Amino acid sequence: MGNNHGPSIKDDDQYEALREKGYSKEKAARIANSDGAEERGGKAEPYEEWTKDELYDRAQELEIEGRSDMTKDELIEALRS
Repeated sequence: MGNNHGPSIKDDDQYEALREKGYSKEKAARIANSDGAEERGGKAEPYEEWTKDELYDRAQELEIEGRSDMTKDELIEALRS
């Protein structure tokens, strides 16, 4: 860890840890830039622990195109980007 994500990210290590857990870039940045926000919010399982149907449903909510042809790994990648 310890990548430098630029001046817009206050805590690079926390940002990376959140991204590995499956948080979106935007949500990970918001949490990494606030004090203690992760402890206040709910705890979501990493995408790897979701079923393909759960991943598909989330991709549908986010209107990700091409989701019906994606594998579980592709859905995870699409949800993280």
